[in-house]
Amino acid sequence: MFSDQFYSVQDGRIVISAPQASYFAKEIAGDFNPIHDPDARRFCVPGDLLFTIVVSRFGLSENMTFKFRNLLGAEVPLEFRESENGEAINVVDEAGKVYLEVTRKGAVTRDEKVIEEFSRCYVAASGKNFPHTLKPLMESHGVMFNPDRPMVMYESMSLALTQLENPHPDLELNNADLEVAGKRGNVTLEYNLQSSGKTVGEVAKRLVLGGLREYCPEAMAGIIEEFYRLKARGTRWGMESADQPAGL
Repeated sequence: MFSDQFYSVQDGRIVISAPQASYFAKEIAGDFNPIHDPDARRFCVPGDLLFTIVVSRFGLSENMTFKFRNLLGAEVPLEFRESENGEAINVVDEAGKVYLEVTRKGAVTRDEKVIEEFSRCYVAASGKNFPHTLKPLMESHGVMFNPDRPMVMYESMSLALTQLENPHPDLELNNADLEVAGKRGNVTLEYNLQSSGKTVGEVAKRLVLGGLREYCPEAMAGIIEEFYRLKARGTRWGMESADQPAGL
């Protein structure tokens, strides 16, 4: 599976290094949030990588929900615990701390090509969150996140597919909504899954924005400039002095 290069197995547990997580975020998801840089002080593993590992190891189901409970740092040994009926999967560490809760139902495919194509399509949408979607959404509500410490994180994801084998899938944004609650913003992004010219499913992603304040065009322009500066560094930035992901 293509996801194997982004983690290792140690004593039967999944371990994700900072370079592996960073490379996945940038190369596969197109996510250049500095919180995923290997040397970031508040480094965290992208939720999209946990999503990809789950579907790679347990298969892609017609209906799935993913609820992120805690931020995951690097080098944390993880267990992927499947319920007896196979309808729930919890990602936990050795102390029992839960990072991801998954529920699923319906038919399942374990076809590696189908899973890889869907995973790449699914997580690539993250690379379009900012500035393409979130900037105009925040501007329309007159708010923005802290330019010195922008906080954007996934709260949950869900998918409902009418069929599992979808050649060359693509996510088409159908609706974007922001609900402001004080300094917190709750974002819902709804997509149609397209394949062979028809809609074959629906996907929803819910994000949390932290530290909201009044929208400032100049500050936002600075954030966007910094985003493209980070993107211009390339997908392997910060990995020169770190261990390379296996197989890369």
